[in-house]
Amino acid sequence: MPSHVSNGDIRHFVLVLSGVSEPDGQLEDALYEAGCDDAILAFRNSVAYLEFDRHAPHLDTAILSAIREVEQADPRLSVVSVEPGDSVNASEIARRARLTREYIRLLVQGKRGGGDFPAPLSGITGKTLVWSWAEVGRWMREQNLLEDRSVVEMAETIRDINDALDLRQYPATMDRRLKYLRELQKTKVGIRS
Repeated sequence: MPSHVSNGDIRHFVLVLSGVSEPDGQLEDALYEAGCDDAILAFRNSVAYLEFDRHAPHLDTAILSAIREVEQADPRLSVVSVEPGDSVNASEIARRARLTREYIRLLVQGKRGGGDFPAPLSGITGKTLVWSWAEVGRWMREQNLLEDRSVVEMAETIRDINDALDLRQYPATMDRRLKYLRELQKTKVGIRS
């Protein structure tokens, strides 16, 4: 590693791709030539993904430049999401926060921490509760359960880029989403800082 590059400048993330389901040498060459020489192409259940370790001053800069390079490399490719994603269950919260699942269970139940653990995004009527990692991470930071502030910044950046990718994939929904947002703002429901 060059002496002018610190480990703090390395941004680790994964881009999930559509358009290919198995490896081929031409794709790997095209990705390399497009600038993705800092990524490893892999497949899981016929889904392609690129695991990046990119030098960049900011995570959003790293991710957005990688998306441009991937999509310029081969017309078949489209980036559908960035990992690690925002939706997490209790086990994933424990893994990311480096805490036990039991401790997370106690936080969720209000038996530890401030008692105001974030509400789940979904699953309240199902078997598995799902939370926003950005929201949980922010709460854990406020409770001094996460020391590294960059964990929350990374979670928020990835969530926001994934929201933008979703809007790009389904542009017809943008007007409807904006309509809902305007209605929710009138009633002050769902406003987050």
